[in-house]
Amino acid sequence: MPLNEADTCRTYVLPRLYSAGWEDTQISEQKSFTDGRIVVVGNRAIRRPQKRADYLLRYRRDFPIAVVEAKAVYRTAGNGLQQAKEYAQILGLKFAYATNGHSIIEHDFLTGLDNEIQNFPKPSELWDRLRAAENISESVGERLLTPYYHLSGKSPRYYQEIAINGAVQAILQGKKRVLLTLATGTGKTVVAFQVCWKLTNSRWNRVGEYRRPRILYLADRNILIDDPKDKIFAPFGEARHKIEGEAIKSREMYFAIYQALAKDERRPGLYREYPRDFFDLIVVDECHRGSARDESNWREILEYFEPAFQLGMTATPLREDNRDTYRYFHNPLYIYSLRQGIDDGFLAPYRVHRIVSTVDAAGWRPTPGEVDRYGREIPDSVYGTPDFDRLIALKSRTEAIARNLTDFLKKSDRFAKTIVFCVDQEHAEEMRRVLNNCNADLVMQYPDYVARVVSDEGDIGRSHLGRFMELETTTPAILTTSQMLTTGVDVPTCKNVVIVRTINSMTEFKQIIGRGTRVRDDYGKLFFNILDYTGSATRLFADPDFDGDPVQVTEEQMDASGETIGEPTVVEEQVPVELDELPPGTGLTFDDEAPPPRKYYVDAGVVEIAAHLVYELDADGRRLQVKKFTEYTAESVRSMYPSAAELRTKWSNAAERAAIIEALEAKGISFEELAEASKQPDADPFDLLCHVAYSAPIRSRRERAEAARNGGKAFFDKFTNGARDVLNELLEKYVEFGTAQFQIPDVLKVPPISRHGNVIEIADFFGGPDQLRHAVGELQKLLYTA
Repeated sequence: MPLNEADTCRTYVLPRLYSAGWEDTQISEQKSFTDGRIVVVGNRAIRRPQKRADYLLRYRRDFPIAVVEAKAVYRTAGNGLQQAKEYAQILGLKFAYATNGHSIIEHDFLTGLDNEIQNFPKPSELWDRLRAAENISESVGERLLTPYYHLSGKSPRYYQEIAINGAVQAILQGKKRVLLTLATGTGKTVVAFQVCWKLTNSRWNRVGEYRRPRILYLADRNILIDDPKDKIFAPFGEARHKIEGEAIKSREMYFAIYQALAKDERRPGLYREYPRDFFDLIVVDECHRGSARDESNWREILEYFEPAFQLGMTATPLREDNRDTYRYFHNPLYIYSLRQGIDDGFLAPYRVHRIVSTVDAAGWRPTPGEVDRYGREIPDSVYGTPDFDRLIALKSRTEAIARNLTDFLKKSDRFAKTIVFCVDQEHAEEMRRVLNNCNADLVMQYPDYVARVVSDEGDIGRSHLGRFMELETTTPAILTTSQMLTTGVDVPTCKNVVIVRTINSMTEFKQIIGRGTRVRDDYGKLFFNILDYTGSATRLFADPDFDGDPVQVTEEQMDASGETIGEPTVVEEQVPVELDELPPGTGLTFDDEAPPPRKYYVDAGVVEIAAHLVYELDADGRRLQVKKFTEYTAESVRSMYPSAAELRTKWSNAAERAAIIEALEAKGISFEELAEASKQPDADPFDLLCHVAYSAPIRSRRERAEAARNGGKAFFDKFTNGARDVLNELLEKYVEFGTAQFQIPDVLKVPPISRHGNVIEIADFFGGPDQLRHAVGELQKLLYTA
């Protein structure tokens, strides 16, 4: 009997790798390197298969160098080469091999050549070829192979390995400025730590008199340095130090925010108290946030420490609003995008709900002479979304949004962790108050159910944030904020990101989205929702530079109470509209004689929700156009089965029916959602598919069961009274619950069928277990031919 792929691996491939000098510690067999893309199916999620290499070869434990794909012995080796090349490109490797156990084909990315070879190369041979091609000297190579820190029990993911080894190699080879672009939630801090660890332990800076390397980890917010210092960088032990007010020079791993080092009114800058060549390496976290801008005061710090190697870390690809970052650090050494993270299953996909109030849709204009809460006359103008809660605060709009959000949570999960991004700190407090009152029933039991986290809150706000970030805490469940939580906050279980302010920067938008992209399978967090009340997400998703499309975007209408009106509608992509393209008249104009008030406050009036859009992607990440869920399902079914007759033939068989359901789920299609969208809760799944795909008349499960009884008299007459009773009760189970109730023997253990006896006794009605299963199979065929 011909050997299959697994037999080929055991019988031929492993022995040939051993004979070439590869040891077990260098061979990772059946190595999965992705988690499998998450596909949202209705209100649940499933994972697609992981990407898995037959063999991943490592020159050292932390330095992968080649991938091997094996095919069954009866196939040609070339059948596996394309897959081997694809995996090698994903993994950043230069050598790919395909084999059927007898023949071996090598693809060398360094030369672009495919060659059939007699034996696998030795580990040292591949290392020497790589060194020669990439000009890796012996001393650089020795330091490049310095091990990672593994005592945490977690090994870096494949893309982190690429980033770590690439950055270390670049620095060792003398590249003074290095930039890594890694999407939010993909572990930039882990990458930075491992880079620092490898460089420190390789003594890469050793020249003349020996000393250990001195490294500065630099960011613009305390939370961005305190958390890494205390957690991920903990293995550096007593070598760590946070610079605050005094230029301590006795440590090796330093942490600082720009503000602590920069010049101010009192002194020219603490950084000047260090020699210019004091630091060997500076890691700049979130480097797009101003430090590299030509006119930035913080830029002076980087220029002062010009002798040091500088590693920039950012989550945002090149755009106009961060061009200075790329000009300073140059092109990124490696990019791992939001889309790649979602495709690999390391980041959570998301649904976008675009919710539009009446005043956001049509604008708001005061009546002549109308005054605000404090008796000030409101200047006559048409105010739009960018003005709300920045120039004019409409109490009724805030209340409508809060009621709508509360209603959304009541329909899903009221304790799902939710972050609400507001215009400013004042707006965040108003939103907190209204959300508190909308959820007073929970606040009675959980006083901190809704909390505000802004800079003005100080330690109280940080305490709320700390509990919010913990995995096991229930409250606070909702945080309102303005700018404070846009970056540096890791909330793995955040399920809702709510946007109540206009966002114009793609950089800021991606950081806000990043609050929800973490995945926690063990806590049921596999996707999240974005509730967009300002149109920012819709507009920025349509930007051609955006690299991580949503799973779904819906548009809903809501009334003055915040209740949703009608059904959500799936809509096509929106054309980006810049703020300077908004109609004239939007915003306030003031008399030059007096300074304008900060904001006008309007307590009167009624605001309703006018529309609610849901943006949906298919399971392959392509954005759906203007089509309903039923239309998407119809296209998917017709692509699999051109006719209803072909679908019926497959569906009547239980095993094939299960395969069809699994295939549809992999496309993001659930029958619960399809029944709801079609408004046919009692229809059989088969009839739903035929109705939406082939325009067949819909039939309820009751109608199909009665047709089976009436048209299958000869079938039922073959059995004794006891067997007929069981079959009829199975039909009633089907009417109530669907085809899932044909699972044998489970369904035999529940009333009313269980009243006939145990499973063996019920099987005896039919002449034994095999005859029972055959009868149930025939009943199912009868259901779909009747």
